[in-house]
Amino acid sequence: MAQFVRKSRLERKADEQITKRTIVLGLVTILFLVFLVVLGIPALVRLAVFLGDMKNKNQQTVTDVTLPPLAPRLFVPFDATNSATISVNGTAEAKTSVELMKNDSFLDKTDVTDSGDFNFDNVTLDKGENKFTAVAVSPKGVRSEVSKDLVITYNDQPPSLTMTAPNQDSVTVDTADYDITGKSDPGVSVTVNGRVAMVENDGSFKLKVQLNQGKNDFEIIATDNAGNQTKKTVSVTYDF
Repeated sequence: MAQFVRKSRLERKADEQITKRTIVLGLVTILFLVFLVVLGIPALVRLAVFLGDMKNKNQQTVTDVTLPPLAPRLFVPFDATNSATISVNGTAEAKTSVELMKNDSFLDKTDVTDSGDFNFDNVTLDKGENKFTAVAVSPKGVRSEVSKDLVITYNDQPPSLTMTAPNQDSVTVDTADYDITGKSDPGVSVTVNGRVAMVENDGSFKLKVQLNQGKNDFEIIATDNAGNQTKKTVSVTYDF
């Protein structure tokens, strides 16, 4: 009987402790919920907003850091000319603009067409070499790398032309085989009555011709790479 009473007292004590723990746990839970409602949820909301803003900023940064356009390409169908003005054409990315430089100085600016073409008309050349470069600029102002150099030589002086055979405007020979020879500037082309003569590196030229009986007229034309020409007319009379 005494053991039963003692056991009941222990059980009641244990129940009281469990009840106290349950009450304490309940109070802690209520306080946590109150803290979460008062401070936690707004804090979570602010954290979520902060993370969202950071994500948007990162996306905006990625969007703003755009790649520069490709460098333009310049085209002129010759590398020397005797004209003081030329047209410079090229290709670049559509919806960009192109800045043209001559000898590293800004010259002009134009917009690129939807098909990727651009054109600069009436570009004035300086005597000698003219180095052209270009840069493409996007609508946001992002600049491309500088294009490859395009060098155009302006030369309006005709080449020299000296005849060595014949060395006079008119000569008479007694053989049908005849070598027309002379000298011009290096790099020129020479024709004799439309036939191309052999030109050496120093500008000397030669063309073997077969003479007809009597007077034979020849027009010799020396042409440089800018298109300048020097002409001479000679006659060789074949009399045997």
